[in-house]
Formats: sequence, C-alpha cells, structure tokens
Amino acid sequence: MRQRIEAVVFDIGNVLVRWDRRLPYVNHFDDPAELDWFMDEVIPLSWHAEHDAGRSAAELVAERSALFPAYAQHIHDWFARFNESIPGPVPGSPELVERLDAAGMPLYAITNFGADTWAGFHPTFPLLKRFGDIVVSGVEKLAKPDPAIYALAAQRFGRDPGTMLFIDDSLPNVESARNCGWHAHHFTSAELLADDLHTRGLI
Repeated sequence: MRQRIEAVVFDIGNVLVRWDRRLPYVNHFDDPAELDWFMDEVIPLSWHAEHDAGRSAAELVAERSALFPAYAQHIHDWFARFNESIPGPVPGSPELVERLDAAGMPLYAITNFGADTWAGFHPTFPLLKRFGDIVVSGVEKLAKPDPAIYALAAQRFGRDPGTMLFIDDSLPNVESARNCGWHAHHFTSAELLADDLHTRGLI
C-alpha cells in the first residue's frame, strides 16, 4: 500500500515561473538567424547547465568570452540580465501553492538554478517564502536528474520520499524522482496539476 502524501515539492522554472532564455537578447540582435546561432553555439543549454551544476558565473563568462571575444558583452549579459529571462509566474501555479499552503500542506522545492542567478532571483519572488526549504542545484553542486539530489532533498526535508509528491516540467527529472521512490507529477499546465492534486485529495 502506497504511503500517504504529506508534503509537496515543486520545481521552479517553467512550473512556478516562466523561463525563456532568449528574452534578454531579443532586442539586441538585428538578425534573428544570428540570435539563433548565438543561443545555440555561444551560450548553449549545455553551458548554462554547468552553472546549474555549480560552476561560477565569473568562471563561465571568462571561459566563453575567450572563445567568442566578439560576443563578450552579450555573454556577460546572460548573468547580469538573467532576471529578464523570467517574465513572470506560470498562470495558475502560484494560486495552487497558496491553496496548498492554506490547507496546511508542507511545501518544498528542488530547482536546477545556478548559485549566482539564484541569489539575484529569489528575493524578487515572495511566493518562495511559503516553502519550508529549497534545494538549489548550483549551491549543492548536484543537479536533477541525478538521484543524489533527491536523496539530499529527502534528508534536508526530513521526510521519506514515499510521502512526498514531486512536480517538475522535465520528464527525465520526474522519472528519476519516481525511481527514487517519490510520487511525481509531470507538469504541463496548472489546470492539469490542479486536477491531479484534487484527485489525490490534496486540495
């Protein structure tokens, strides 16, 4: 018999807040093809993932600027203007957090987020004060879907994985959590999450 869910654990990017890494640059390239090339080759997702995994922004900027000196200012802007890539909340998600909190459900988060960019973002999003603890990949130098980050989170939260529901927009992250014994929801919309939370008797 499955254990009762006693806590809900959210991802943040594209679950609670929208994230579009092109936004800081859309008005700074006249040629859309050049912007595409810049995003894919100069600051690819794999490079950003190194920050999520614990490398510092200063180190990453210096390294990449040496490879692409003509784009050094744009590379620097990725971190200096990072909050521009977060245009606002995912519609409906903050309300679900508020409903769970009002019902007395303990709330936590596990997010792939660089330590530097997290320091600049989290003060701008007061909803995060409703969370008892947040595991940040760049701080811990562990990133989803590595099972080690789920083990760390369970230890930090002081809860058995089988008593927690994990919510993430990344299917590999969801599958890894399930393999670690968590309940999990693959997030695609707040409406479908609300249905699942209702079905589980959590709201």
